[in-house]
Amino acid sequence: MDGASRAFDKRLRASAAVARAADLSVASLPPESPLAMPEQNFSVAPPHSQPAPPIAPGISRVLVLLVLSIATSLLGVGMMTDALQPRGFSAWEVAYLALAIPLFAWIAFGFANSAIGFALIWWRDVHNSRGYQRSTTRVPEGRAAILLPVCNEDFLTIIGRLSIMERSLETLPGCNQFDFFILSDSNAENGKAEEDAYSAVRDAFVRPVYYRRRTQNIGRKPGNVAEWVRRFGGAYEYMIVLDADSVMSGKTMSQLAAQMDREPNVALVQTIPAVVGAQTLFARWQQFASRLYGPMSAIGAIWWSDRQATFWGHNAIIRVKAFAESCGLPELKGPAPFGGHIMSHDMVEAALLRRRGWAVRMVMADDSFEEFPPSLPDLAIRDRRWCQGNIQHIPLIPKIAGLHIVSRFQLLVGASAYVTSPMWLALILTVIGGEFAGAWRANMVLPSGGLLALTLVLLFGPKLMAIALTLRDEERRLAFGGSLRLWIGAIIETALSILAAPIQMLTHSINLISILSGRKSAWNGQTRDCDGIPMADAFRTFRYHVALGVIILIGGLFSGITMMWLMPIVLGLLLAPVLAALTARKDLGRMLEDRGLLAVPKAWWQLSSYRPLRTRLSVGRSTSVWTTPLSVANDA
Repeated sequence: MDGASRAFDKRLRASAAVARAADLSVASLPPESPLAMPEQNFSVAPPHSQPAPPIAPGISRVLVLLVLSIATSLLGVGMMTDALQPRGFSAWEVAYLALAIPLFAWIAFGFANSAIGFALIWWRDVHNSRGYQRSTTRVPEGRAAILLPVCNEDFLTIIGRLSIMERSLETLPGCNQFDFFILSDSNAENGKAEEDAYSAVRDAFVRPVYYRRRTQNIGRKPGNVAEWVRRFGGAYEYMIVLDADSVMSGKTMSQLAAQMDREPNVALVQTIPAVVGAQTLFARWQQFASRLYGPMSAIGAIWWSDRQATFWGHNAIIRVKAFAESCGLPELKGPAPFGGHIMSHDMVEAALLRRRGWAVRMVMADDSFEEFPPSLPDLAIRDRRWCQGNIQHIPLIPKIAGLHIVSRFQLLVGASAYVTSPMWLALILTVIGGEFAGAWRANMVLPSGGLLALTLVLLFGPKLMAIALTLRDEERRLAFGGSLRLWIGAIIETALSILAAPIQMLTHSINLISILSGRKSAWNGQTRDCDGIPMADAFRTFRYHVALGVIILIGGLFSGITMMWLMPIVLGLLLAPVLAALTARKDLGRMLEDRGLLAVPKAWWQLSSYRPLRTRLSVGRSTSVWTTPLSVANDA
């Protein structure tokens, strides 16, 4: 361990000591059960832990995915090169191919993943395969802690979500094996409000619900969880890690714990959380897309990742001792974006578990949910943090000794997702610039004929496949509003996505440039609710998008490029402020809901048969509230 790492570990332990003292005043914690969580040495491969027979490497499925992707890419590359000049390649043409080929390969990769998921669902019952969580009546044997890390969030709404989960465990066999921990990293002002709310409601719960607030936010969320492991981890076999906006049913949590009991070589099971609770038009659009297209894509990823799956930081169950021995994260040397705390810690933690021989799986679970940012600007803020975290993985891929090859591949895919946007922008500018320079007639390099048809299949084929699967399943089709409303919703979603794509392109490009220049991302509480954005604020936020739209429009007109190709990009950029302002409105979301459009299957607590826990709270001297699922209403 180097000096910086020792200093970081010392600060983390000092934070734990301060937290102990603060916790005594709240008297809301169980007896401590310490568990060592040593910092990992990335330069030396550790020995494998083998609670079960050794796990086979299992890369053949990844090879199938890559063969499908490469074969499709080669077909597209052949069409691209045929359209260029037959006698050698100019510098402009080389630049064009250097950008176009990786981008085409990227969409071919996404199509191949979706096609695998489509085939698995269409030709066999994935509910009886590894794709979906297996239903079991087995009672969990190991104790499990349910962790809710929070940081300056709407705490009463979190209590409302917690009440759903706590109540859903109440009647299950083995429910006494589960305890809840609220792990707060909030500042002093919000922390005082949290303690008041917790003190008012704690006696209303039927399961143990503990609250702890750190006074020093060291290491962000991974530091928060690590501090809990070091203090309380020895008392629990498993921890179910959630986000502040997560909801998971007691049935799902119980079955995840039973699966861990049954498979002692598995260290982590990541569920695929469905989006829920959308109110604005933007969130409803994203919720519809994720619920309609997401399961098919997820089944494909589950199939090829097999025992080398990844971790998204929440809605997952983890074997505590495996996590403690494998996932102590060091502070990286150097300045941002590559130095400091590991921001996108989750994928690295999954890779470190696999490095010691543990299996990491993903499953579809019917009752695992999360919320989505309510507006385009809120999504951009979240994406900036994710961008810095994923870009930070690039130097770690060769640096961490002993990583499984599939883990390296997943880290690379995660980082490359944020590199494609500036490449797309560069490709557009290259096409226009090459026309001005006389290197080509731009219409020669733009997709046409067979290349256009192939591109459209790769882009829109996954949507059509997911719709076909939904139309085939009567229960699922009705949950989306029936065939007609499903098609109308898909058309609305596709139109909005086409307009939003160039906005995301420039947003990601700006974020990447900013991060590489050394500007660090803040990691504060997320905005989870809004209702509209003033047009002046929207224009200020997206002024660079409008400016780029004007530049591309003028460049296209003067270069002679057929504007049919550029108009979706130009319209998306020019209309960015309008799209952001309108889609952030709740009344438009309600209007579509009233007409049965962008409908999705309901969660269990949204059904009329569910009776939520309702608890009267008194916070402070004058505030009186009721907690209800996913909402807190003031009681006059």
